[in-house]
Amino acid sequence: MNTMTRVLLMLIAALTFTGASGVTRQVYQLDINDEIGSVTWRHTRAALDEASEMGHPLLLLHLNTYGGSVEHADSIRTALLHYNGPVVAFVDNNAASAGALIALACDSVYMRPDASMGAATVVNGADGAAMPDKYQSYMRAMMRATAESHGRDSAGNWRRNPAIAEAMVDSRLAVAGLIDSTKVLTFTPDEAIRWGYADGKASTVEDVLSQLNVTNYAIKKFEPSWEVTLLGFLTNPAFQAILIMIIAGGIYFELQTPGMGFPSAAALIAAVLYFLPLCLGGIISTWVVILFVIGLILLLLEIFVVPGFGVTGISGLAAMAVALFMGLFENFSFISPDNVDGGIDTHAIAYSILTLLGGLALATGAILYLTSRRGPAFIRNRAELSHRQDADKGYIGVDTGLTRYVGMEALTVTDMRPSGKIRIGDDGNFDAVSVHGFIEAGTTVKVLRFSGAQLYVEKIAE
Repeated sequence: MNTMTRVLLMLIAALTFTGASGVTRQVYQLDINDEIGSVTWRHTRAALDEASEMGHPLLLLHLNTYGGSVEHADSIRTALLHYNGPVVAFVDNNAASAGALIALACDSVYMRPDASMGAATVVNGADGAAMPDKYQSYMRAMMRATAESHGRDSAGNWRRNPAIAEAMVDSRLAVAGLIDSTKVLTFTPDEAIRWGYADGKASTVEDVLSQLNVTNYAIKKFEPSWEVTLLGFLTNPAFQAILIMIIAGGIYFELQTPGMGFPSAAALIAAVLYFLPLCLGGIISTWVVILFVIGLILLLLEIFVVPGFGVTGISGLAAMAVALFMGLFENFSFISPDNVDGGIDTHAIAYSILTLLGGLALATGAILYLTSRRGPAFIRNRAELSHRQDADKGYIGVDTGLTRYVGMEALTVTDMRPSGKIRIGDDGNFDAVSVHGFIEAGTTVKVLRFSGAQLYVEKIAE
C-alpha cells in the first residue's frame, strides 16, 4: 500500500469520526436526574439494550443526581464499563455520592461551569451519618477499581488517579496538592479538568458534542415505558421487604385460622408481586420460583394433610425462605470490584440477608401489633380463641371435684332405678347411677368412677 493510499484512508476515517463526511452520527442519550435506585437501574438496563440494538452508538449520560443506592449504582457502573461503545457523561449540575461513581465509569466527563462531582462517602439514609468503615472500604474499592479501569497513558501514569477516587470517599486520605486528610473530596470543574477527572466544561448537550467534534448527529433519547418503571418500583428493596412482611404475616395468620381465607390470599398476591417482576426481567433463575412453589406445597400439606406441625412444615418454610433470599441475591450484579476475574461480593450477600431479615422483622412487629389488645378486633378475633361459654347461653360448669369420692363407700338415700341419690359421709347427698340393676334405699354401695359429671356406684356384696 503506497503512501498516498494510506493518507487517503486516514482522511476518510477522520472525516467519518468527526461527522464532517456528512454521515449522521448516532447519539443515544440517557437522563439520570433522580435518586439512584431500582428504577434508575431498570431504566439504564433498558437504555443499554436499546442502544446495543442500534449498534452501540455514542452513549451520553445526562447526570444531575445527589446519589442513592450504592448497590444499584454499582450495577449501573458495571454495565457502563461493559458497554461496547463510547460513553460520555455530562454533569449538569451534580454528580454526588453514587452519581460520582457513575460519572467515573464513563470514558469522558464534561461538567457545567457551576457543577460539582464527588463526596462519595456512604451514609445512612435515615440521618445522613457516615456508615461503618466496612461500607466505606467497599465504596473505596469500587471507586479505585473504576478509576483503574481507564488504564494508563503512554507515559505510564494513571489516566484517572485511583488515590483521588478513594479520597472522594474517605476523609482520612490525602492527595498532595489537592486535599488534606480532614475533608472528603468534591471537584469543581476546573479542579476535575486539572486532575484528569473531567475533559472539559460545557453548558449544554450540544456543547458537549461540539467539543467531541461530533457536528452531524441525531440524538435518540431514552423514553422509559410504564412497564419498566413499574418493574423498577416492584424490585425496590424497600418494597420487597414489605412484600416479605405480607408473605410471612399471611402464612402465620393462616396457620392460626381454619380453612383458607384472606391471609392466604394476601400472602399469595405478595408472592406473585415479589417473583413476577424478577422473572419478567430475567433477573432470577427458574429454580428459585420452583423452590418457592415446592415450599408452598409442603406447607399446604402440613396444614391440611399431615397432623401437627413437624418436618413437612419446617421444610416448606425453609424452602420458601431460601427462595425469597435468592430472589434478593440475584437482583443485582455481584461482581466484586477487587476481583478482576469476577467473584461473589460479600457485601451484596449481607445486603440481601438484611433485606430478608428486615421483612421478617416487619412481619413480627405487624403480628405482635395485630394480635395485641391495640390491634383491630376483627383480626384479633380470628387469630385467638375468643368464644366464651357463658351460663346465659346455656353452658353449665361441671364440678370435677367429685372425683375425690371414687373408691369411697356411700349409703343409698333413695331407690336406684338405676339413678337415685346417695349420701357420702357428712358431705351430703349426691346424684348417682347404679351400674348393675336396681338398688334399694338404705343399701351400702361403693363409688366406682366419675364420668360425664355423674357418680357411678355398685352394691357391696354381703
